[in-house]
This record gives sequence, structure tokens and C-alpha cells, in this order.
Amino acid sequence: MRRAPSLAALVAALALAGCASFSGIEPQSRLSDPAAVTPAAAASTVPAVAPQWWKALGDPQLDTLVDQALAGSPTLKVAQARLNRARAVLEVANAATLPQVEGSVDVRRQRYTETGAVPPPLAGSIRDSGTLQLGASWEIDFFGKYAQALEAALGGARASRAEVDAARVLLASQVARGYFQLARVNDQLQVAQRSLAQREEQLGLVRDRVRAGLDTTLELRQSEGALPEARQQIEALKEQAELTRNALAALVGRPDLRMEPPSLAQAHPVTVPDTLPADLLARRADITAARWRVEAATHDVAGAKAQFYPNVNLSAFIGLSSIGLSNLLDSGSLQWGVGPALHLPIFDAGRLRANLRGKTADLDLAVESYNGALLDAVRDAADQVASSRSIVRQQAEQKQAQQAAESAYGIAVQRYRAGLGTYLNVLSAETAVLNQRRLAVDLAGRALDTQVQLMRALGGGFTPDADTARLAARNN
Repeated sequence: MRRAPSLAALVAALALAGCASFSGIEPQSRLSDPAAVTPAAAASTVPAVAPQWWKALGDPQLDTLVDQALAGSPTLKVAQARLNRARAVLEVANAATLPQVEGSVDVRRQRYTETGAVPPPLAGSIRDSGTLQLGASWEIDFFGKYAQALEAALGGARASRAEVDAARVLLASQVARGYFQLARVNDQLQVAQRSLAQREEQLGLVRDRVRAGLDTTLELRQSEGALPEARQQIEALKEQAELTRNALAALVGRPDLRMEPPSLAQAHPVTVPDTLPADLLARRADITAARWRVEAATHDVAGAKAQFYPNVNLSAFIGLSSIGLSNLLDSGSLQWGVGPALHLPIFDAGRLRANLRGKTADLDLAVESYNGALLDAVRDAADQVASSRSIVRQQAEQKQAQQAAESAYGIAVQRYRAGLGTYLNVLSAETAVLNQRRLAVDLAGRALDTQVQLMRALGGGFTPDADTARLAARNN
């Protein structure tokens, strides 16, 4: 019988909850099916990328740079700080689901009014009073508001953890790409220096022929004009090498970076797959992070809906309170209380609906971001595979073209020395050789750069945890 009023109040509260409605507010976006965006030619036998994939390239100096970047890069530390913040939010959300206990001590000296509700002899007197109390409260999560907030915080923490892995993969690939870009510039610089030396030798030959009366001043001026052009190219390559080195130092986090000039020949190209893996999207940390953002936003929406329902709070206190500190510890100063409290949203001027509408928009944003990331990931990996195949074919053709150009150049020089050809023929043949040498370096640099990008596109060694695997299976 004593519980009847409480039960009646609860029933009435539930009935009145209908005054605040979330009808008509629903997400508009839907998650894309990963199987629908994965190419039909994807194979399940493609091996996963090793966590330290850059070591397979066989360049110890690159290994050192990547390790230094992963240990001290500000970008990676920013991602780690975001993860720490997400974990703190998770702890706060978890604390809200548990009972809260607090203690208080209140000591004061007070004059009581003579014209108020306090009767004599307290009225008009100045007394000391004190309270020593222990209180507890627990908001019972009947409708899952705090449980949904906890799940949302957990999803956010998992997304932040995946973003740390994604930042690590991206940083390693950027360091490797910067390193090979510097190696490409250094190799181009060597080609330019060999070209300069070659032109200096040709200038000496032309001078000898002019003195012998076999050539004119025209050929001499043509040969002399080629030297400033070659020196300008060398200076431009030196500038590019310095800028690339500065960018690499910023990635590593060491402005005073000291290193030996790298060369493309120091790296060993790795074997690249001919097809994309069937589980490509599960291997990528950025896709995992985007999926957890969707999961967190989904729970945020559920939590916003739960706020339309009543809050049920149980509270209790026990302690000592007295007027006159000498009586504070007497048994008669004992006080205690216990009871439930209901809080019901009836009219809030649209605040709850606006909050739900905002959370729903956040969910739509997270879903569309995930859908876009899926498409970008598949396109990215497919582009790198296609480029890797094409570069191999281009290198084979370029090698043949360079051999022909070198042979033609040698014949042109021999004919010129024998007086059977003009210096214009030599210049034309030399231009073809230089173009092929530069193209060979560019293709070698592109091959390594594309392999690095493919390692990143295939996940960069990221391994999803069991929770992520279960989430992906549920999505499928």
C-alpha cells in the first residue's frame, strides 16, 4: 500500500512523457555496403601489408628516419592527445552510470532574524551551527540515456584510436615518399653533372676543330651556350633538393636533420599485388575510424531520444547537524533521509527536439563521410595498382629507348670527330640521351613512390581489433 503512490506517480509521469515527442526526426543517410563498392576482381589471397613495410625496401637510412618520425612527430602526438581526450570523455560517461557519494562539512556563525520563522530563544541570537553529512545519489538509467552516452563515448575512443593508427600509416608513407623524392632529385643532379662534364668535353673538341679550321665560330658559340644551361639545371636541382630535405626534416621532427644523400639505387622495389584484397576496407585505419564515428553518432541519437523520458533519481543522506558546535556529536543531532525524485520534460520550448535534430544531422554527416571514405579508399588502391603495372611496362620501353639513344649519340660523336657529320647532329643526339636519362630516373622514382602509396592504400600494416571485426561483420 505504501508503494502505491510512488507507482501511481511513475505511471502518471510516463503518460505525461507523451507531451514531448521526437516523431518526424529521423536520419536521412544510409550506410553503403562495403561489398557493393569493392571491385568484383578483388581477391581474398592478397597478403596483408607488414606493420613495418618500409623495412622491405632495404634502405637502413629510411628505416631510421621513419622510426624517428613515429617517435617524435608533432602530428602523431596531436593524434595521441585526441585519443587521450576521448578516453577521458569515456571515463566521464562511465562515471555517470554509477552511484555518486559525497561528503560535506558546514560550520558557520549566524545571527537568526527576530521577524522570521525561527522562534525564541533562537530569534535574534547569534549562534554557531554545524553539519557533518554524507550523501549519495544514483540516477537509475531506465531509458538508457547514460548507457547510450557511454556507448557513444566508447565509439569515439575507438575512432580516435584508429585515427592514431591512420596518422601513423600516413606519416610513415609521407616520410618514405619525401625520402624517395630527395633520392630522385639527387639522381637527377648526378645526371645533370654528367651532362655538364660531357658538354665540357664537347666544348674542348669543338675548340680543337676550330683551331684546325674544321669548324666555325657558330659551332663554338653553340657549344659554349650549352654550358650555362647545364649549370642552371644543376642549381635548380640543388634548390629542389634543399627544399625537399627541409620538408623531410619537418616530417621527422628534427630541423637539424643530418643524413647521407640518398639514391634510388639504394632501395629494393617490392612485389606489388595484381589485384585488390577482398577485405581491403577492413585493413584501413581511416575506414575503421569513420565507421566508429558512425557508431558513436548512432548512440548519440539514441541518447538524445532517451532525454524525452523521465529521469528517476534515488538520493539519500545521513549525518549530524546542530545549533551549537558542542552538540554536533550528540546522538540527538543525527539526521537522515532517503527518497526518489522524478524529473519530467513537459514543455521545454523545443530544446529537446532541437538537440535531437542536431544529433541526427551529426549522424547523417558521419554516415556520408564514411560512404565517401569507402569510395575514396577503393579508388585510391585501384589507382596505385594500375600505376604500378603501367610503370613496369613504361620502364621496359624506356630502357630500350635509352639504349637506342645512347647508341645513336655514340655514332653521332664518332661521325663528328671523323668530319662526316655536323655538330648539330651531336647536339640532337645528346638531347635525346639526356631526356632518356632523366626519364629513367623519374620512372624509378615514380615506381618507388607508387609502391609506398600502394602500401598505404592497402592499410599500411593496420590490424583491426576484435571489436572492429565484430562491427564490420554486423555491418555486412
